[in-house]
Amino acid sequence: MLASYWTIAGPSEGQYTQLRSKFIAYALPVRSEAEALEEVARLRQRYYDARHVCWAYRLSADGSVTRSNDDGEPSGTAGKPILGQLLSQNLTEVLVVVVRYFGGVKLGTPGLIESYRTAAYEALMAAERIERIIERSFEVDFGYELMGEVMRLVKDSGARIIEQDFVERCRLVVSLRADEVEALYARLGHLYGTTLSWCEEEG
Repeated sequence: MLASYWTIAGPSEGQYTQLRSKFIAYALPVRSEAEALEEVARLRQRYYDARHVCWAYRLSADGSVTRSNDDGEPSGTAGKPILGQLLSQNLTEVLVVVVRYFGGVKLGTPGLIESYRTAAYEALMAAERIERIIERSFEVDFGYELMGEVMRLVKDSGARIIEQDFVERCRLVVSLRADEVEALYARLGHLYGTTLSWCEEEG
């Protein structure tokens, strides 16, 4: 099970020039397609006089949601090489937008691919990378007589207690790394008198 993924901490920029064509690249952290498209629209408005505003994004923890756009450049010469940088650097929840100001000289297919790829690379290399840990949560209900044993297992696992209620019975909601949580779930489930249930996954 996926326990973490890499993304960027905040916006970053990069630039590349070839045969007087100027490529301005932005890497932006995004959490949804709607947010990514809003950022594209914002940059398109900012650079209203640019010839092309090409982009690609990769979303979800496993990076399975991708989309790219050539914005009028020959098919596969802009969006695909931008996306290729996100894939090769194993980053997700990231949008890269590359703005092109045409310099009067056609670059040809290899030149366009190199330019968009390099501009995207420069923006991503300027970004601060962060690892996000994926956690899962579950609820455990138990009687007071099990308090010591349950709390010991939770503490030893390194899990976080995110809710607790000790009114009539004892109730905890705990959260732990996705690749470690099932072991704790099983250990607590083996205690006679506990009732466990997974919390609904977000998103």
